[in-house]
Amino acid sequence: MSSSSVAVDPDAPEPEVEIRRSTRRRRTVSAYREGDRIIVLVPARLSAREEARLVADMVARVQRSTARRKSPGDVELGADAERLSRRYLGGLARPTSVRWVDNQRTRWGSCTPTRGTIRLSSRLAGMPAYVVDYVLLHELAHLLRPDHSPAFWELLGGYPRLEEAKAYLDGVAFGAGFPAADDDASDVDDAEEPAS
Repeated sequence: MSSSSVAVDPDAPEPEVEIRRSTRRRRTVSAYREGDRIIVLVPARLSAREEARLVADMVARVQRSTARRKSPGDVELGADAERLSRRYLGGLARPTSVRWVDNQRTRWGSCTPTRGTIRLSSRLAGMPAYVVDYVLLHELAHLLRPDHSPAFWELLGGYPRLEEAKAYLDGVAFGAGFPAADDDASDVDDAEEPAS
């Protein structure tokens, strides 16, 4: 693996970008923040033009994700989680963090019960509030039941727009060419959280 450091914009307080090329990496590109730097992992065989395009895209994603974590949006999401837990789950679901993420392409949300973390896809932005509330409540219920058993669905039974929200999301998924949500599909992560 070889690496090089590139300053994004020397006139602005932008983070330093380190590009790490790997001969083992075939197609995937990933990035993460390490202190004040953004590390971008790329396949070694990329052309300079393709690498520059992908690095710029990944740096922008990391910066958006960092900005979102610091934004009031996550604070509001945490307050919504507290409200929904009190109203529908007796206040028993207490996440350690609730945040928006950009890296969920096939899920509306996910939960890691062992860490108490909930992540909602930024694709939900602009959808009706009752739909976002349903997804958030769904993930909160996973803190209590990390499965899609009948007992899990009983936890959600008090939400008055449950079926309407599920139908809305199925319609959006269908329109986007994604398969409809499978009630047995897992949105529970027991491993480490994915990087955003």
